[in-house]
Amino acid sequence: MALAAIIVPQFEGTELGSYRDAVGVWTVCTGHTATAGPGQHKTPAECRELLESDLGVALDAVDRSVKVEIAPATRAALVSFTFNLGAGALRRSTLLEKLNAGDIVGACNELPRWIYAGGQRLRGLARRRAAERDLCLEGVNDDGTADTGAAVADDGGDGSDSWFDLATG
Repeated sequence: MALAAIIVPQFEGTELGSYRDAVGVWTVCTGHTATAGPGQHKTPAECRELLESDLGVALDAVDRSVKVEIAPATRAALVSFTFNLGAGALRRSTLLEKLNAGDIVGACNELPRWIYAGGQRLRGLARRRAAERDLCLEGVNDDGTADTGAAVADDGGDGSDSWFDLATG
């Protein structure tokens, strides 16, 4: 969960006051939506607790859904994905189907398809999914089980961005 705890805040950001996200969902702290509502204000300590809890929920969902052994980096990428989209999206995804069929590279390559919110392509989601894909495939490379193939481009780029560049750029 340590890797996911680094990735998620990079993309979610942290706001102590509640706000509506890009598709109108009430959000507070670091992407917390479950109990968020208008007029909320949290302390940094409360935000850390919410993040830990939310990451735990996402981690549990990944661990319940994934039926094959995966590397920690791949697991972290899936936790970030599930944190952002929810366990239902993971359970219904082609990504999970491919993963559980043993096609880990194919599963990782599904991540860049999830770049729409409210019917709109969001640049931030494209960047996040590219970073999650890179991390997911890093787990495959660390495992030594497969070649990752060609990189998926981000926003018309050449796919050569590193995870850090995508998360902070």
